[in-house]
Amino acid sequence: MQDTVAYEDLLAARHGEHVLHLTLNRPALRNALRNQSLREIVAALARAEEDDSVRVVVISGNEKAFAAGADLNEMIHKDAIATQLDVRAQYWRAIARFPKPILAAVNGYALGAGCELLMHADIAIAARGAKIGQPEINVGTIPGAGGTQRLIRTVGKPLAMKMVLSGEFISADQALQAGLVAEVVDDDATLERTLALAHSIAQKSPLAVRLAKEAMLQSFELGLEAGLLFERKSFSLMAASADRQEGIAAFQEKRAAVFSGR
Repeated sequence: MQDTVAYEDLLAARHGEHVLHLTLNRPALRNALRNQSLREIVAALARAEEDDSVRVVVISGNEKAFAAGADLNEMIHKDAIATQLDVRAQYWRAIARFPKPILAAVNGYALGAGCELLMHADIAIAARGAKIGQPEINVGTIPGAGGTQRLIRTVGKPLAMKMVLSGEFISADQALQAGLVAEVVDDDATLERTLALAHSIAQKSPLAVRLAKEAMLQSFELGLEAGLLFERKSFSLMAASADRQEGIAAFQEKRAAVFSGR
């Protein structure tokens, strides 16, 4: 790693040439996400969006917790109006709109806002011992950053209802079976595997990766015909790119492609 920047709740470090690694850094509170945490994630992502050399972002916590929820100490004094006007909703939207791939390396607890952050990632790799859930019901409230919407779209109604209404956690293997995470690995291999996958993605055409991510996310918003039209337009746009020319030439010449993102 290199060029580490220490925020108050976050560490940001370049990992190789094209991967930015963000580490949630509130270990005493199991990386509970307060507004400051989200503000720093959004600030780091904004810099990464402007930096063409950053092609993939990895978010991790520590061995005990990815993020064990929102910071209840910050929420307890907010009434209905303050909660409705809370800036954290804007931070979540900014994370959701980040155009480059986000990978999550999930160890330990990913609960509440931590599970929602996992779902904001494009690919999650989970440790075998990870525990994932939306336990807000246990403190008399409901998920507030997409837990009722993204979860049911990802794992389906029966499991989502069980998780949200009971507050029970699921294991990493259950999350894999339900499609909430992409892989399950040994606890001590989670970050290594996630970074390896990030570097693999970073070697692809940045433009193709960006358009593919956008097209796939549009499938949640569009009907099939509109989604297919969106995909076709993105596919056609790549025909005018230097990256597609390079990719085809490299394939024909049996060499590794060197993509520029143009």
